[in-house]
Amino acid sequence: MTEKLRMAQYGTKHGHAQGVLQVMIDHPEVEVVGIFEPDAARREQVENSNEWNQVDFVDSPDAFLDDPSVVCVASEGANKESLGFTAEIVAASKHVFYDKPAGDDYQRFEHVVEQARAQNTMLQMGYMFRKHDGFERIANWARSGFLGHIFQIRAHMSTWLPERNPEGVQTGKEGVAHFKGGVMYDLGGHMLDQVVWILGRPNKVSRFFQNSASETRDMMDNTLGVFEYSNAIATVDIAALEARPMARRFEVYGTKGSAIMEPFEPADTIKLTLEEDQGDYKKGISIIKIEDRARYVDTFAELVRNIKGESEPLRTLDHELLVQETLMRVTGGLAS
Repeated sequence: MTEKLRMAQYGTKHGHAQGVLQVMIDHPEVEVVGIFEPDAARREQVENSNEWNQVDFVDSPDAFLDDPSVVCVASEGANKESLGFTAEIVAASKHVFYDKPAGDDYQRFEHVVEQARAQNTMLQMGYMFRKHDGFERIANWARSGFLGHIFQIRAHMSTWLPERNPEGVQTGKEGVAHFKGGVMYDLGGHMLDQVVWILGRPNKVSRFFQNSASETRDMMDNTLGVFEYSNAIATVDIAALEARPMARRFEVYGTKGSAIMEPFEPADTIKLTLEEDQGDYKKGISIIKIEDRARYVDTFAELVRNIKGESEPLRTLDHELLVQETLMRVTGGLAS
């Protein structure tokens, strides 16, 4: 029997923290050896709950950071604290699954990435659509030339957030308002991960942010980013106010065809339109059924294969930097 990879989790306040922990626990080649939560009140809240009690909590991150048998740590702190956690993990020469976004200090994140690169440790951002059936297909069509010259991308990934923070976390409008990009800062990286994978680095970035309906007046709850290229335009719009279920939508337009996916959660179909017959697809409109895959499972499994030397990372460290740089440009953390 192959020896399991020993892993741990640093933090519990990220909105995806419990889901990622469950994926680690369920992976047959992984042993989760501990969780550290620095906030005593938060630890008391979750330690004995059914969702969290499958793994022991430890009293210090050194319990796994100083343990050479632990090869990887999931960084699952709140957005305000996760970059610091990740810096500690990388400094301890561990691989890291770092849940989005990568903080709001680009230069510090760049330093952490370069440290990981120098010591040959994996740093995978937790952008959950990299193994999504629909996003994979559309990106492959766009990058291969199947859709012709890509001249426009539109991405809509709105959500509904409560006004107040749920107990123990900063995932309500009060918490998200800490960042001047508001809901774009919180969710925009998911869409920018796809946009820059297809189009690369934008030449110019513009933003249109407002508070449309939130009691928390500093909360940018209705946001639009415009990303200009020499021969293309991409738009990403995200609000925190949308009625559920959300109409999340991704559209790519090229000179030979277009691909429209709505919704992308839960995944259902892609509307593919082609000027001419191409490969297995006929001229005109095709409705293509796609698989609805669970979040995190396949991207995390790919990280396990990366660590074992069985595959290459889904994205390079340069791509991880580009996504964060673009997010900081649109939210005001870097010059646009």
